[in-house]
Order: sequence, then C-alpha cells, then structure tokens
Amino acid sequence: MARIIAVANQKGGVGKTTTAVNLAAALARAPKRVLLVDLDPQGNATMGSGIDKRTIEDSICDVMLGEADAASILLRTPEDFDLLPANIELTAAEIRLMGEDGREQRLKAALAPMRANYDYILIDCPPALSLLTLNALTAADSIIVPMQCEYYALEGISALLDTINALKAKLNPELEIEGVLRTMFDVRNNLANAVSAELTNHFGDRVFRTIVPRNVRLAEAPSHGQSIVGYDKASRGGIAYLGLAGEVLRRQREREQAAKTAQRDHKETVA
Repeated sequence: MARIIAVANQKGGVGKTTTAVNLAAALARAPKRVLLVDLDPQGNATMGSGIDKRTIEDSICDVMLGEADAASILLRTPEDFDLLPANIELTAAEIRLMGEDGREQRLKAALAPMRANYDYILIDCPPALSLLTLNALTAADSIIVPMQCEYYALEGISALLDTINALKAKLNPELEIEGVLRTMFDVRNNLANAVSAELTNHFGDRVFRTIVPRNVRLAEAPSHGQSIVGYDKASRGGIAYLGLAGEVLRRQREREQAAKTAQRDHKETVA
C-alpha cells in the first residue's frame, strides 16, 4: 500500500516542484514503485519529468472533474516513475469544483484504487492554500514542507501548520508532517544558518538532515526535462536528493517496525 506524501508550502519559489520531481526519481532508483501527481496548473512537474504538457490529451484536470479515471491517463516517464500530468486546464477544474459536494475529497477518491500498485505517491502542490492543495492534504498520509531559510519563511510555515491542524480536525485526522526540508541553502549566509537552527529547535527530528544547496546543475536539469538524478547525480544537488530519498525510506522502515512491535505487544497482552 502506497504512502502518499504531499509536497506543499503556500509560499512560491521554495523548491516544491524541484523536490517532488527529484524525490520521485531518486525513490525510483531505490528501486521503488513511484507515482508523481502534478497538481499545479503551471505543469512544471510534468515538464520536469520529461513530458511536454502542451501535447497531453488528458490530464489530472479530467480526473478531478470525474471525466476520466486516474489509471487511464497515467504516463511513464523516462526515469522509471509514473506521472499524472497537469496543465493550465487545472485552473478551470478548481473553479468548477467550488460549488460541488465533497470537493476536497476528489483526489483521495481518485488515488484510492491505485494505492496497491505503488510504494510511494508524491503530490506536487500549487503555491497557495487553495482547493487543489486541500485535495492533496486530504489524500495524503504526510506532508513534506520545503522551505528556504529566510525570515518570511517562518511566518509562512506557521500559516501552513494552522491549515494542517484545521484540516486534521475536519478532513484528515491521520495527516502528519513527514519532514521540513531546507532548500536553496547557502552556508555563507548568517541569516540562513540562524533560521536553520531555529527550525531544528522548533521541529526537532522532523527537520530532515538533508540540506539542499543552491546548485547550478540542479537549476539546469528541468530545462533538459530531467531530474537532477538523471542529469547529474554526482552534483551537490543530486547527492542531496538521493540523501533525502534515503531518509524517507528510513522513516518508513521505522514506522513499519514500530507498527509490527505494537501489533506483537497487543497480541501478547490479549493472550
């Protein structure tokens, strides 16, 4: 059964799409069965996965509107993970869904039949706490929050945490933070180091050890329709995202082990 992870932060330009695409590619190298869902009307995750958003006939828009099932629009990417693609039509879908009943549950319902086919389903969210993002957070088991270590980022993450808590109370009580990921990091920047320390103090081990640096090769990869893992895995950006995949896999093993231990203890108690 797939673990569904939303990559979300309402602040733009923090590396959400970069993280979603590169983590998908890195997990696929593990090898794990991975599905990437592009839920951003900009379609950048689609393009970054090597699929031209201008040529696709069906997209996640059709799935959200109930006009197609998710399995019928799946595309296989050059880097061995599957993709539910997006383009600008997704904006129209969001508007049409505004007055619909159960509008926050559309993505969860669409992904439910597919969970058994994957180890991980990653959702690239738009840079806003919109209906699309609410769909992603309702469907997800956990959330990865990419953020730059700058002053305004701390305010942004507070707003996101408020949204997560409200959503847990109403729509998805099991939602948890998979981790906070520090992106575009410059070790020479004193403010970045100070914000990084504050994050660690506040979130503890929920902050990933992996830090994604500013890296030219990482910025170049999308223009070639590749992840950094496919473009230059030996670069600093490539090493960082392979490291992030390792952390995600380790956390999943720890959860599974804890669940087995709890189940065994329960059986012993009942006996």
